[in-house]
Amino acid sequence: MGEKRIDRVIRDLLRTQWLVRAPIGLYRAGLGWIFGRRLVMIEHLGRVSNEPRYVVVEVVDRGRNRIVVASGFGTKAQWYRNLKANGVAYLSTGRARRVRAHVHLLSPEDSAAALGGYAAQHPAAWKRLKGAMDAAAGGDAKIPLVEFTPPREGD
Repeated sequence: MGEKRIDRVIRDLLRTQWLVRAPIGLYRAGLGWIFGRRLVMIEHLGRVSNEPRYVVVEVVDRGRNRIVVASGFGTKAQWYRNLKANGVAYLSTGRARRVRAHVHLLSPEDSAAALGGYAAQHPAAWKRLKGAMDAAAGGDAKIPLVEFTPPREGD
C-alpha cells in the first residue's frame, strides 16, 4: 500500500465518528489511564448551546502544569472553535479527571515551532499524522496548537 493511500485511509478513519468518539466513554468512566499520556480528553462548551462537548486528541507536548494539543483539522474543528469562542476547558488525562484549565491558542509561528519538536521526537507518528492531515486539507495542512495550563486568577 502506498504512503498516499495509507494517509487517505487514516484520514477516513479520523472522519469515522463512532471510532473517534469511542475513547470519550472510557474517559468519562474513569478509564482514561488506558491511553497513557499521549491522549487527553477535553471537555469544552458549545458556542451556541453552551452544553458540554467532548473530544479526545493527541498530546503534542507536555510539561509541568502544561499540555499542548494539535487541532489536526485546523481552525475549523468544532472543539477548536468552541475554545476560541469561550475559553472554557476541563481536561482528563491518565488518572486525572475533569481538571479546569486555562486555554491559550498558540500563534501560527509558535505552533510550527512546537510541531517541529514533536516531529523530531515522534518521526513515525508525525509522518502519518501530517500525511493524513494534508490529505484531509487537500494540501499542506495548517495545524494550530492549543496550550492548556492551570487556571489564572479570574479564570
